[in-house]
Amino acid sequence: MSKEGNRAKRYSNIKYGFALFSTAYLLILLFLFLKLGLSSGLSQGIAKITQNQYLALLIYLAITFLSYAVLDFPFNFYRSFRVEHKFGLSREKPGSWLLDNVKAGVLSYIISLIVLSAFYFVLKAFADNWWLAISVIWIFLSLILAKLTPVVIIPLFFKYRKMEDEGLRQRIMGLAEKMKVRILDVFEVDFSKKTLKANAAFVGWGSTRRVILADTLKGKYTQQEIEAILAHEFAHYRLRHLLKMIMTNSAVTLVLFFLIFKSAANLLPVFGLDSLSSVAALPLVFIYFIIFGLITQPLENYFIRSMEANADRMALEVTQDKAAFVSMMEKLAGQNLADRNPNLLIKLFFFDHPPIDERIEMAQRYKGA
Repeated sequence: MSKEGNRAKRYSNIKYGFALFSTAYLLILLFLFLKLGLSSGLSQGIAKITQNQYLALLIYLAITFLSYAVLDFPFNFYRSFRVEHKFGLSREKPGSWLLDNVKAGVLSYIISLIVLSAFYFVLKAFADNWWLAISVIWIFLSLILAKLTPVVIIPLFFKYRKMEDEGLRQRIMGLAEKMKVRILDVFEVDFSKKTLKANAAFVGWGSTRRVILADTLKGKYTQQEIEAILAHEFAHYRLRHLLKMIMTNSAVTLVLFFLIFKSAANLLPVFGLDSLSSVAALPLVFIYFIIFGLITQPLENYFIRSMEANADRMALEVTQDKAAFVSMMEKLAGQNLADRNPNLLIKLFFFDHPPIDERIEMAQRYKGA
């Protein structure tokens, strides 16, 4: 293995290790928070302030989110700041990193508050079939989030500007027209202020649909290589992958909530709780999500990898440029320190895209380009 390959492996292994540690750490914290009666004590303390369930949820979430942020801070700082700088992938300053984490935490808090408020409303209004009602709401909220991402969420962390390279912009607009994809415009995002990694995406829904390109692609990728990236992104739209993902996630969520509906009554007494509708039981719901997510992760990753492979094939069919696709993949692997050929277990649990070597091998076998 080359020196660069060894470096990518070391980087990836650290990331895998931290992902496993973070999951175990959160599960232990949630279990102790329930078992030691801290969640019940916090809930009872809030009840002395307000009897309004939604205001109580707002306070409970604020305290628990802030507490976890403090407990996780050293690990978060090391994995997302120190490691990125150690491997030369970040140029972000500590102050900027901290501000981004505060923004992400507040955003996560707001989204969680909205989702959980809906959860408790449904739990009360549809006592016998709440698990079905919440799944319908889940679809609606997923669509809203997809629409708001490019106009609300991304601008919180990066600055947009319209693509200055008119030749490249027209080429991308022409590709979108060729693939029958309507887009608002092509935008460049100032990734380089924070990271040296490269990325591109087709984001939004309806009137907010747009192409965004990281400025770290500039000068490193040819127009043909960028076209190969975006042909892949547009293929997701043509193949209705977003809709399939939302429906699949909703089905998985439906199964999860049904399991909670059927089994929570047996687990609540273990933690001294008597009702799932109590905000004190919220950590138990989070434990369900984490464990169920671990169990279903390999299947979910397999499903997404299949869609990614289909998007790769369509991109090759549209561009008819195998060489550009392969060279683009080689560059992305080097720039992002990708694990090109993970072992099977790592692939099952951590890869929602086919590994780089598999994508290159598929392109090299492709007969149409």
